[in-house]
Amino acid sequence: MIEVARRTWRILEPYHGMIYFAPEAAAAYAELGVTGRAGYFASRSAALGAVPAPVVIATFYNFNPALVRESITAAWATTAPDAVLAARHDAADRALRGILGDAISSPEMRRAAALLREAAETVADDVTGRPLFAAHAALPWPTEPHLVLWHAQTLLREYRGDAHIAALLTAGLSGIEALVTHAASGAVPAETLRTSRSWSEEDWNRAVAGLRERDWLTGDTEPTFTAAGAARRAEIEQATDENSVAPYARIGEPACAELQELGRPFSRALAAKLMRWASTRL
Repeated sequence: MIEVARRTWRILEPYHGMIYFAPEAAAAYAELGVTGRAGYFASRSAALGAVPAPVVIATFYNFNPALVRESITAAWATTAPDAVLAARHDAADRALRGILGDAISSPEMRRAAALLREAAETVADDVTGRPLFAAHAALPWPTEPHLVLWHAQTLLREYRGDAHIAALLTAGLSGIEALVTHAASGAVPAETLRTSRSWSEEDWNRAVAGLRERDWLTGDTEPTFTAAGAARRAEIEQATDENSVAPYARIGEPACAELQELGRPFSRALAAKLMRWASTRL
């Protein structure tokens, strides 16, 4: 069931992830006076309320704390969480309508939304140790199917994200060390991870050196996992999967297979748009 759950989440992830790149979102936050990276931190943490910066630092984990502190302090000095949540919801609505067109009112959309909402609602009370999930789970559900699907995937993304942070912490990895191991896996270039999370080269090199000393990494210019490091990384991924499987297991494999089939066309359209948005930023 773990593989089924992971595949279902991955297939639908672009449906949630588009909100971090959509021009509609950046424009909506800018109207509130929140620009640049502050829009990301404010919009994703707004469900927590106007909490102090250390709370957001704790829940975002692998970002440079200085960036998070600066961004969230500026955001809540300018606007309020409720306004940002409303802007995010409106941006998701407009972006999805613009990309998916008539598909937002299709029978496939209604069915996918119903299934994924059911999955998310089965873990609505499973909030212990899951702060970002708990905050988003407390928000009211939208009514339109395309936004129900978006909200459900948002909940499941944060459910998994909180589980991943717990696994990283248990493994003894700091936020920047988690990024270094992600780079060592080959999934994303090290420079992309370093700069997107606002870490200096000095910070990065220090983290790499520390992981070498702890027998996680080997190599100089492009560090790779030692056998022990690879095993530890696999344990982290396994723990994340095990602590994220519940909503998918509770609706069952047939429902997950149906979700994959229904969600794939939506996610493909959104992923293609994401690629174009990303290319304009390079």
